[in-house]
Amino acid sequence: MRGASVDPVRLVAAPPTLEEVAARAGVSRSTASRAINGGARVSPSALAAVRAAVGALGYSPNRAARSLVTRRTDSIALVVPEPDELALSDPFVLAILQGLSSSLADSDVQVVLVIARPGQSERTVRFLAGGHVDGAVVVSHHRGGDLDPALADLPVPLVFVGRPYAAVGEARASGAHYVDTDNVAGALLATRHLLERGRRRLGSIAGPADMSAGIDRLEGFRRALAEAGLPADAVVHSDYTLAGGRAAAHRLLDEYPDLDGIVAASDLVAVGAMGALSARGKQVPGDVAVVGYDDLGVAESANPALTTVVQPAVSMAAAAGQRLLELLAGGGTSEPEIFEARLVVRAST
Repeated sequence: MRGASVDPVRLVAAPPTLEEVAARAGVSRSTASRAINGGARVSPSALAAVRAAVGALGYSPNRAARSLVTRRTDSIALVVPEPDELALSDPFVLAILQGLSSSLADSDVQVVLVIARPGQSERTVRFLAGGHVDGAVVVSHHRGGDLDPALADLPVPLVFVGRPYAAVGEARASGAHYVDTDNVAGALLATRHLLERGRRRLGSIAGPADMSAGIDRLEGFRRALAEAGLPADAVVHSDYTLAGGRAAAHRLLDEYPDLDGIVAASDLVAVGAMGALSARGKQVPGDVAVVGYDDLGVAESANPALTTVVQPAVSMAAAAGQRLLELLAGGGTSEPEIFEARLVVRAST
């Protein structure tokens, strides 16, 4: 009719409602809601009917409303207790982020990166305890500081990548959830490999003394040398950086100039050590053979290519993410998942 106005809003179809989903599925509204929000106490047939109705209608749940009902945020934190420059440049941390994301690919859960800077743990704990995330994966965990005791009191489930600093028995007794690689066995493999290559004066650039990985790898180094009846006194500690490895290698060579092999705590440390050796006119492996730990890319591209122990960081993080999802669903086990150590031999030995 000429002159009649048309309400443009009426031309836009309203989004489907939960009631419409329930009606199409032939279930009650509450059953439809439970099916959409995890399927608790819903029969398989009803769950299938609701899912079919959701797909047919194109229903999208209101995440804010669902959060009010379920008390869930559909977010988890990846907590990295390191300074920014280390957290954002370490290949291990980047591999962890990749693996964790892959484990969540089939869910609606998002990852929030939380860099727990030294001295600022109060802000980190406040965020984790404030209802912003449903749980957390903690990587590169150090003993001590103000973050360490606060983690145990958080109201959300945690899974560690790398055994928490506490002794194995203590970690299990406390119910700590973690995935790890067998660091002692890995360092044993690395050190025995150098011994098999005829090296007899070995040094270790060990990781931080407040991290379980650094302690365990140093134990493996010392155990292998004890088996061979050789001294294990040539040890310096470093962080997991190129600069740290370079400085540590210079200290080792100053104190033990007769070294003919170095077992490094990480690939970055090993590459830094090789830079220090080159600066002193020493050939790798002719004068000093070098073994790293990680095998996350930098080892293969190093010159010479680096012999290293594989730490399957992507797989470890994926396992940690899966375990956290199981905990959030009310299941899971407290038994740690330990990945087997494996040595990849390249030109540096």
